[in-house]
Amino acid sequence: MHKPRSYKVLSSAGTDVPLAELASAAAEAAALLKALANPDRLLLLCNLVDGECNVSALENVTGICQPTLSQQLGVLRDEGLVETRREGKFIFYRIASAPAMAVLHTLYQTFCHPVKTASRKRRPATTQEPSR
Repeated sequence: MHKPRSYKVLSSAGTDVPLAELASAAAEAAALLKALANPDRLLLLCNLVDGECNVSALENVTGICQPTLSQQLGVLRDEGLVETRREGKFIFYRIASAPAMAVLHTLYQTFCHPVKTASRKRRPATTQEPSR
């Protein structure tokens, strides 16, 4: 009888994790990253980080037109990244995934934080003018 293959995970616990568990976790991470890879979906999620928002407000703040907005919110719903609630004629969306929220916070710190944004804009030129 074989022992199931395992992969050494470098963690503070120093535990072995079965390869099947790592493959499953990798598939979940890949699905999350695939959902986040669309700029419209990412913009929608970024606007939901601070709390729920209704569809018309999302349309106004993101500039995403209604047909695309509905399509992308549907993808986020199908992927389990957002949940909805209805209040009268309004539908409110909120982030429902803790892993997505963690990734969004990391993306904010890397790409959206004002200090990072300002430093990215001040990149030195890569070409120099020929001297005369």
